[in-house]
Amino acid sequence: MAKLYFYYASMNAGKSATLLQANFNYIERGMRTMLWTAAIDNRGGAGAIESRIGLHADAHRFAADTDLHGSVQALHRSRPLSCVLVDEAQFLSAEQVWQLARLADGENIPVLCYGLRTDFRGELFPGSAVLLGIADALVELKAVCHCGRKATMNLRVDAEGAAVSHGAQTEIGGNDRYVALCRRHFGEALGSA
Repeated sequence: MAKLYFYYASMNAGKSATLLQANFNYIERGMRTMLWTAAIDNRGGAGAIESRIGLHADAHRFAADTDLHGSVQALHRSRPLSCVLVDEAQFLSAEQVWQLARLADGENIPVLCYGLRTDFRGELFPGSAVLLGIADALVELKAVCHCGRKATMNLRVDAEGAAVSHGAQTEIGGNDRYVALCRRHFGEALGSA
């Protein structure tokens, strides 16, 4: 029976690289996959997943109104898929997470989702909240804080590197806008914001 997986971590933990490695493993064995990433995150260019270490692959883009179940099911019925991999899963809607669960349950396709657990305020993203609630398997990928402890939080910083504590939940950026920190240093940074 196929499962819905959620691989979550803070920024800079290698989520995209891990997804791309899993995809490579399927393809190397002659299996077909379908990759998805959030349309809102255009850092990798149109239709691509890119890791910080230089790995990349073409991917379909999902927006808030994308019918993932219908799109995957149509392709799967014409040429069976072995796996669906979703990057930036925090940007999924609750309905899209349930669509992915139906693919695992009804079509017997493993679905591997990779994303952030929390935003720059320490609050769950909507897609991550549902994944944490219904995924068959939860896997935490590790990042490291500057102190050497496990980084679990994502601190948003401004152009001068100062902590940001207010603003929209979603603001796309990389190392220029976010720093992965342990909870202690995250709290200390926000205390001074």
